[in-house]
Amino acid sequence: MPRLGVNVDHVATLRQARRGLTPNPLLAALAAQEAGCDGIVCHLREDRRHIQEEDLVSFKRVLTVPLNLEMAAHPEIVRMAAQVKPDQATLVPERRQELTTEGGLNLRQGSSRIRAAIRRLDLADIRVSLFIDPDPEQIDLACELGVPMVEFHTGRFAQSRTESQIIRALEELKEAARRAKSAGLWIAAGHGLDYRNVRQVAAIPGVEELNIGFSIVARAMEVGFHQAVREMVLLVHGDSA
Repeated sequence: MPRLGVNVDHVATLRQARRGLTPNPLLAALAAQEAGCDGIVCHLREDRRHIQEEDLVSFKRVLTVPLNLEMAAHPEIVRMAAQVKPDQATLVPERRQELTTEGGLNLRQGSSRIRAAIRRLDLADIRVSLFIDPDPEQIDLACELGVPMVEFHTGRFAQSRTESQIIRALEELKEAARRAKSAGLWIAAGHGLDYRNVRQVAAIPGVEELNIGFSIVARAMEVGFHQAVREMVLLVHGDSA
């Protein structure tokens, strides 16, 4: 079964609403770690709308599970990542006006900046993943860039409402996973996954990791962070949890 990465961005979103000290995303990350997750995910955005530099430093200093930093291929963020050295950096698209990441990278555009970011992160011994749509061309371009890993944007599946839409979106993810695996890529998936739909993606052959944030944070408002993560661990890991 896949590994589970817990994204704590939305804990920081709540904190930043008042520019205060609580809730503390590090405490949420520690609770997630104790509940059995396999890694912590955070996104240091250029506009710093949620995660801050000090959060990233504290995560790296305190956590014992791997830290996956989502980031744009922006030189300032790349330099910071090279200094802090998260276990993994996932390059994502980023627009100031978006509420959340709306799709995967277009590797046909901005490839020079992406290549430069990959080179700098490689030199810092940070594993690089590319957040892309489950599209054959993007998978092939990721291979050309020489990264070891991709993460598929699962938004189309998560937003599907009819049975036919769900079937088409799942088949798209399955075909993308087959193509990426045959190319030797490690495969992750995420975006919009929740307690209702996660098992369908977790069951896709070749998917090694699922990264989930909003639905866990929302559930934590009802049952607490440890319990919310534990429930997702059981869904993702199945009988092995």
